[in-house]
Amino acid sequence: MREHEETAAAVWPLGARDQLILWTALGSIAILSWIYLLWMPMTPGDLGGFAVRVAGLMPANWASLWLVFMMWTVMMAAMMTPSASPMIMTYARIVRGRERGGWTRVGLFAAGYLVMWIVFSAVATAGQVLLQRAALLTNAVSIGPVAGGVILAAAGIYQFTPLKTACLSYCQSPIGFFMTNWREGPAGALWMGLKHGAFCIGCCWMLMALLFVAGAMNLIWIAALSAFVLIEKAVPRGELIAKVAGVAMIAGGVGMMAWR
Repeated sequence: MREHEETAAAVWPLGARDQLILWTALGSIAILSWIYLLWMPMTPGDLGGFAVRVAGLMPANWASLWLVFMMWTVMMAAMMTPSASPMIMTYARIVRGRERGGWTRVGLFAAGYLVMWIVFSAVATAGQVLLQRAALLTNAVSIGPVAGGVILAAAGIYQFTPLKTACLSYCQSPIGFFMTNWREGPAGALWMGLKHGAFCIGCCWMLMALLFVAGAMNLIWIAALSAFVLIEKAVPRGELIAKVAGVAMIAGGVGMMAWR
């Protein structure tokens, strides 16, 4: 443990070239994801001839399900890549300072993080399908006022739970995360990325459920939630902001149910 703490505490500055490479990669993921969301392909034909041929090999409902899954996956990449950037940057500073290269490990760490959000996207897709079959979604992407109020109030209550507080503390402190979870080698990089992704999901999953309240395709709502997640993790008193927002969510949820 002592060796792990010393390793994680040894954070070196990144050169201008390394910073440019890393910020370009992270920025490209976020920007391309937002471009996809703005375009929002709704049929296989929107993705070109190859997608049409692939969709032709599966039932229509499976092709539609794949598009919904893609929407959630890209949406999570657009929303969560900016908030994960400080953690990825810190890891890059550790491994680039210890050895020449190290980009493979940085890539594996980032990939592990995104894999966890891909898993979450699969769960969200299943949830959307179940809500559609239960006729709880209007226009296929937003939920009614009563159920929406319940989700909003539940998200507010979750902001006060010990699990939320614990997960947020790990997301706010990259050095603290690496000092307690450090693993060597490429496999260790992937494992840490997966674990950070799990903590991030634990911190934000109820916030992501709010996408059903205003609409999973509402880009303004997506941008607002992205900004809130980033602020919650990046500012010094993020836990206080989380609790203030929790009170507002509870009040908003009760208001939605009362004035339905």
